[in-house]
Amino acid sequence: MIEIKHPKDLARLRRLALGAQGLLQAQPFGRGLAGARKAVEHLGYVQIDTISVVERAHHHVLHSRVPQFKPDMTNTLLRAGDVFEYWSHAAAFLPMTDFRFSLPYKHALKSGQTHWYKNPDKKLMRELLARIRSDGPLRSRDVETTAAKRAGWWDWKPAKKALEQLYMQGDLMVSDREGFQKTYDLTERVLPSHVNADMPGTAEFARHLVDQQLRCHALVSLKGLTYLRRNAALRKAVKTLVDEKLAQGALEQVRVSTGEIFVMQAGALEQSLPRVSNRLLILSPFDNSAIQRERLRALFQFDYQIECYLPAAKRQYGYFCLPLLFRDQFVGRMDCKAHRKDRHLEIKSLHFESHNVDEDLLKTAFADAVAQFAGFQGCDSTS
Repeated sequence: MIEIKHPKDLARLRRLALGAQGLLQAQPFGRGLAGARKAVEHLGYVQIDTISVVERAHHHVLHSRVPQFKPDMTNTLLRAGDVFEYWSHAAAFLPMTDFRFSLPYKHALKSGQTHWYKNPDKKLMRELLARIRSDGPLRSRDVETTAAKRAGWWDWKPAKKALEQLYMQGDLMVSDREGFQKTYDLTERVLPSHVNADMPGTAEFARHLVDQQLRCHALVSLKGLTYLRRNAALRKAVKTLVDEKLAQGALEQVRVSTGEIFVMQAGALEQSLPRVSNRLLILSPFDNSAIQRERLRALFQFDYQIECYLPAAKRQYGYFCLPLLFRDQFVGRMDCKAHRKDRHLEIKSLHFESHNVDEDLLKTAFADAVAQFAGFQGCDSTS
């Protein structure tokens, strides 16, 4: 067990983590569409979210890592069969090469496990499946309610729920999107013929998760390896595999000052690490680097909570505050809103935390980041 006590050792640990996330290099995955494809493959998933006060989370995550990324590229990847849409720890775009690792959860849902709906309407599901089989792809708008606006997804009408159940259990896939309007089609018509669709065993799934998480995070806790997965057998298999690799010397453990224990490839701390630049990144609350809040606190001493789900009176930093990453530290958060009709980015609040950084460099980096971020929002002005 390596004890991380010296600030320089913690800084190396942070650089290891951020480098694996593609947040230190200028173009770690390349540029444009090809870069976006490689980024999804490396990260393992990119979370989809509906909040639109700034550009959607799945676009924001890729924008932070891929120069010349454009929001329509995610749908291009989807239509080309490079990615597919499904559930990771949340709704996400995932690499098509990982398709088979979605099958255990689909099988569990088809066998009676509940995701959202306890009593799916199987008769309606059969009718919708038959309709899609005979008439072709079906857009979600084709089954949306014409009644007054409902409270949210939990008020979806029966046909919409039935479509989602068919999608979640694997009978349907999302073949296209127009914004947040999905188009569903039969899995056999969407899935590219070359993709491996064999059900993985639990031990194989565990190996996939460990390899994936070490690739995109470099260091991971045992809890983080199966983040928000409720599969007890899978969690057990992952622990067994990690214990084996520790015993073999392929992995080693590090403990940070909070007591949190991470595993990483043996010798990773001694390897050459990417340099940090005087660049500030405005990240999504759903960014892969920040979504595991306990990990964020342990590695970066950054106590972050997204506040859009809190009543307004209880918010400290704002509705949709965005984490700010400068060099190898999370230094603050910014709440902002893109007024698209006016092409104006409004900064509602800005909070910097106490860090040992050069204030002049930070101010310059922030100004550059905001200008670039406003352009990504399609905004010409900022205030």
